[in-house]
Amino acid sequence: MTQSPTSNEWNLSQNFIPEDTHLTNARNKSIELGLIPIGQGAGALLRFLASTIDASNVVEIGTGTGVSGLWLIRGMNSAGVLTSIDSDAERQRAAKEVFSTAAIASNKIRLIAGRAIEVVDKLTSNAYDLMFINGDKLEFETLFDQSLRLLRPGGILVFHNVLSDSNAADNLAVIKVSEKIKDDSRLVSVMIPSGSGIIAASYRPH
Repeated sequence: MTQSPTSNEWNLSQNFIPEDTHLTNARNKSIELGLIPIGQGAGALLRFLASTIDASNVVEIGTGTGVSGLWLIRGMNSAGVLTSIDSDAERQRAAKEVFSTAAIASNKIRLIAGRAIEVVDKLTSNAYDLMFINGDKLEFETLFDQSLRLLRPGGILVFHNVLSDSNAADNLAVIKVSEKIKDDSRLVSVMIPSGSGIIAASYRPH
């Protein structure tokens, strides 16, 4: 039987990679806007995944104030471009300020304001190395279908916030997309309890 980590062990794993002042600044902006950003452990995982595939083109659903975006950019290669989508213009303004303060060149970030399922429909097929989805759970299933069109073979799909307690409709949406990921023979997937829960999957079309 696998032994569950103690609270001290869990905290150590989630804080293993420290955050700098730019990430702290982004977190503070999140609090000001009433948002709950991804945790350090989840952010470090995003950076790791982006680095393992030498990601050049990444799609992020849910810009927030730039916390996850900073982690992703730091894992991408030097030519990388992050396309970040959020329906809230105020959040994107805050994220833009965070990226600028962190000396991220403007040509490395493409911020798009709009509803995710409408924006991704216009993105280029098979053009992205990684897709990180951290938005409206009711859009998860549609975004899952779109992600398999957008990802190139070997690309990585990441859903965040899959273990948090929510309302019945959100919980059902998470269950449905989790089952679709688990049952899709084109995906090699794993669930990780970092933050509020992550499902990651490598796309390997037949």
